[in-house]
Amino acid sequence: MPDSKTSAEKVDPKLLEILVCPLTKATLEYDPVNQELISRSAKLAYPIRDGIPIMLAEEARKLD
Repeated sequence: MPDSKTSAEKVDPKLLEILVCPLTKATLEYDPVNQELISRSAKLAYPIRDGIPIMLAEEARKLD
């Protein structure tokens, strides 16, 4: 039986293909280690919580 935590942390690859940065509409990079979607153009990292991307700029972490 698979570990429920592991399966909850995975993001559907098809979802990742269609998601774009809500501010710039640029493609996103998936960071599985930090569970984030990275927008290089907006310099933001959108968190993924329980396998769900949180695509709100106010929830995103600013990148240097």
